[in-house]
This record gives sequence, structure tokens and C-alpha cells, in this order.
Amino acid sequence: MPPLFRRLLLLFHALRYGARLIWLAAPPEHKLHWMIELVGRVHASGRGGRSLHNVLPALGPLASRFAQTLTERPELATGTLHDAIDAIDHMEAPLPPHESEQALARAFGQPLATLFSAVDLVPVRGGFAEQTHFARLVTPVKGHHEVAIKLVRADQLQQIGDELALLRWVARWLEKLSGTARRLQLRALAQTFTDDILRRFDLRAEAANLSQTGHHFDGDKRIVVPAVIWDLCTNHTLTMQRISTLPASDLPGLHAHHIKLAPLAAHIVEVVSRQAFEHGFFHATLDARHVRVSVEPDTLGRLVLAEFSIMSTLSTGEREFFVHGATALFDQDYGRLADMHREAGHVPHDTRAEMLEAELRTRAEAHFAAEPEDRSAGSLFHHLLHAVHPFEGAVPARLANAQRSFQQAEMLARALHPGVDTWSITRGVLADIARRDLDHRGWIKRISRELPHLAHMLPRVPQLAVRYLQHEHARARTPQQNAQLIADIAREYRRTRVLLWACVLCGGVLGAGTMLLMW
Repeated sequence: MPPLFRRLLLLFHALRYGARLIWLAAPPEHKLHWMIELVGRVHASGRGGRSLHNVLPALGPLASRFAQTLTERPELATGTLHDAIDAIDHMEAPLPPHESEQALARAFGQPLATLFSAVDLVPVRGGFAEQTHFARLVTPVKGHHEVAIKLVRADQLQQIGDELALLRWVARWLEKLSGTARRLQLRALAQTFTDDILRRFDLRAEAANLSQTGHHFDGDKRIVVPAVIWDLCTNHTLTMQRISTLPASDLPGLHAHHIKLAPLAAHIVEVVSRQAFEHGFFHATLDARHVRVSVEPDTLGRLVLAEFSIMSTLSTGEREFFVHGATALFDQDYGRLADMHREAGHVPHDTRAEMLEAELRTRAEAHFAAEPEDRSAGSLFHHLLHAVHPFEGAVPARLANAQRSFQQAEMLARALHPGVDTWSITRGVLADIARRDLDHRGWIKRISRELPHLAHMLPRVPQLAVRYLQHEHARARTPQQNAQLIADIAREYRRTRVLLWACVLCGGVLGAGTMLLMW
């Protein structure tokens, strides 16, 4: 279907169903009479017309503020949007078996019999424009025979693309016709929604997210991440290791497999905390539906995180702010946290530190007064980020996403085992991350980040030194100044020689110590 005709057709349906909603809102007995009477009263009354014109500007700022908030913080809308998509997953009918076979064959570019010895054409899970099948490989890959195939339905994905194109088209015309729309940057907002929705169906990106998470938690006994079968990943399929799991919310099933809920609840908090605040790469839409538990003998009781399509990242500065800011908040060091907010630029530069400190104290102290089992680290973190709002400040949206994901994990942990002490677990995890940021491991990490810059700077040091000496020699006009310059150069030469010898000795000692430890 031509794109322009498709957009006009979608717009027609939008107007049609909008009029239908107004029709359904009218009283069932006198629909036409109700609408005609309403329009007639507005036109007949000059006062009513003036009132209408007075109401619209009053509503305008509210609508403008809402749109502006979505523009500045699109995660508020995208989170709700993805929740809505997840909520209607069960309403989407999967493809029939013969159509599923054809779609899989088209996606892989070859008959299924050449790749799989068996394929379950009845999907084990159906979702919005996607479905999941179990299969068995003809030739095992990395020791894996059983795999799960996530298939995106191409026709439905095309329809979604058409509807998103209509959204961008309408936004573009609104910007051409309305100065308010240009000021609110509706095209940018529509593009943000488009990118976020299409990212949900980008299976190659999801495979990369899955692979990176597996690298982060390699060797961790609390979590198992399915291996990606890259040779069988296409634009419309994601093939990964099959792991038999149960939903984390299936308490009878977990009890039937003799899985201890208390350690499992603690592991959920620990893993999500490290995922967000140590690695800085976490699920942006984490909830109970995306957390499962392995029931296979080799990995029984380990966490299995699902749905890696919508991930978020924290920069090094954002991650360090959250870790050290949360540590200061746990220690009730509100002054240090206020200074961190000011240094990070979360509040205007003229914000008084003692006022911000008082706001943090007022919000947080009630949490420390509660009983240990009633304390919520997620609620405390909410104040860590949002205490700047009364001062016209704001924190990065990704920090708010991280706090929301952590709070979802904490709620799930308490649902699994109400007696779990999420407060102490979180405090211990963040204190450990903060300690490793400040000890020799943190120093080595920072030096490794600076090495690429030093590699460009060090070769220029002799040239810069020569220029400095030429400049100082040009400034020295008397013999006394020349003598002082030569003495300074000699002193710096001795200091440099001592520093180099010290580096050699320290390196030798560290090398010898490493060899002794290895033996």
C-alpha cells in the first residue's frame, strides 16, 4: 500500500473512532439531541462563548506543561507505553502452525529441516508482534541442543511502522501550522516514541544486550544468562539457549522444586543492584514478568532475566553519583550528599547547601525511624533523586529509571519472602561497590581510562619542555635570572631521576610479589 494512502487511511480511522467515542459518551436515549443542544447553547450564549475562550487558555498551560514534561523526560511515557504493550500480550493471537513454519523458514532463508531436527510450531509464548518457539538443533552449537527461537511477525511489524510514520507525519504538519507545536518540539517527541518502540523489536540489538549481560555475570552462581546462537540470529529471529524456568511469582511451583525463597529474594536485590550500579547496564522495564527462576538440575534456583530488548545505561559519572550518594544517605551524611548534588549540577549553582541538606534530612529521617523490616531502600532512593525538585533541580532520567528498576526488584523480593532485609542487603552491596571504587581497583580502572589520553600526551612532553625553556630563557634578562633558571632545571632533573628509580623499584617489588603469589 502506498505510504501516503496508508497514512490517510490511518488518519481516517483515528477520526472515525474519535467521533465514535464522543457518540458513546452521549446519553443513550437522546444522543443527537444532546450534541445539538450542547452546540446550540454554546453558540446562543455570548457569555458561554466568552467562557469557552477563557477556558481554553486556562487549559493550554496544563496541556503545554504535560507535553513539555514528556519532551524533557520521555521515560515517563515510554515506561507506561511498554507496560501497556506487555499488558496486551495475551490478547495477540499467534500465527497458525503452517504460517509459523513459513515465517521461520523465510527468516532463516532455508528450510527448517536443514537446521533443526524438531521444531514446536505451536508457540510457547505469544506477544505483541512476536512469538517464541522451542526447537532442537541438528548440530549442537557450543554444546547446546535445545534452543528457543523468538520470532517477530514481519507483517505486523510493518503495520506498526506505518502507524509510527503517521504519528511523525501528523507531528510534522502540526509543527508547520502551530508555533506552540514547534516550541514543544512535537517532531522530536514523535521520533523518540518511534525509536523506542522499534527498539523493542530489534532482535539483533536484543541479542547483543543478552550477550553483554552474560559477559558481566560470567561465573556468577546467582544468575544464569542464556547463550546466544549468533549463527541463527537474523533481523526477525533471535535464537538462544533454552533454559527451563518458572516465573519468580509462581510460589507453589518454586516450592515443588525445593527452591529456597529467602536466598532467591536476596539474590534478586543483589543482582539488580550490581547490574545497574556496578555495570551501569540494566533492564529499563524490569518487573515480575521479566524475572524467572531456573528449574534445570545444573542451574536450579538461579535467576534468569528475560526481555533484553529495552535496556538502559548509566554513565560513569551517573553510576558513581548514585553509589556514593546512596552510601552517604545510608550514613545520614546529608551535607556530603548536598555537596554531591551541587557538584553534579543537579541544582542551580546559587542553591544554598544548607537548604538542600535540610530538605534531604526532612525526607529521609522518617525512613531510619521505621522498624528494620519496614524500611524500603527503593523509597529512600526516591528521595535521593527527587529532593532537588523544590529547588528547580532535576537528575538525569536514566538515574530515575535505575531507581524504578531497583524498586521493582525490591517489591518482588518482598513478595517472595516478606522477611527479607532488603535495606541491609542493598546497603552492603552499594558499600562494597563504593569501596572498590576507592581502593586500588578503582585507581587501576581510572588509570586505564586515562591511558589513551596519556599515549597522545607523553610523546609531546619533550617538545613542551623545550618550548617552556625557550620561553623562560627569553624572559631571563640578567645573569642572576639565567643562573636561577639553570638551578631550577637541575633540581627538576634530580627529582625526575629519583621518581623514575622509585617507579622501577616499586614495579620490581610488585612483580616479585605477584610471582610469589602465583607460586
